[in-house]
Amino acid sequence: MTPETPRISQDEMYQLLRADEVEEFNRRKAAGERVDLSGKDFRGLDLRGMDVEGINFANSYFRQADLRGLNLSRCNMEGASIGHANIRGVLFPVELSAEEIRLSHEHGTRMRYR
Repeated sequence: MTPETPRISQDEMYQLLRADEVEEFNRRKAAGERVDLSGKDFRGLDLRGMDVEGINFANSYFRQADLRGLNLSRCNMEGASIGHANIRGVLFPVELSAEEIRLSHEHGTRMRYR
């Protein structure tokens, strides 16, 4: 079974990120609003400063997104692709090897957990 193609959905929390409303996203997440961002298309978005704690990003697409400084260590990133994203200072889950991250960054492959 192959993962779905990442999509642009009408989910309100996702749309906040697409509209560059990271602070509003963080406020609503802190207030307890449900967040599931699996299988979403984040291509080219600036996600710096986003509260990513515990978010499911499985099978999502981050091509050329700005992820600088995010702590993704407690996020599900299995099957996500980070092709040419800005990943300076990003902390990835320990389940992802450096090789998986490198291949995804350079070639856009989907990352697999070990």
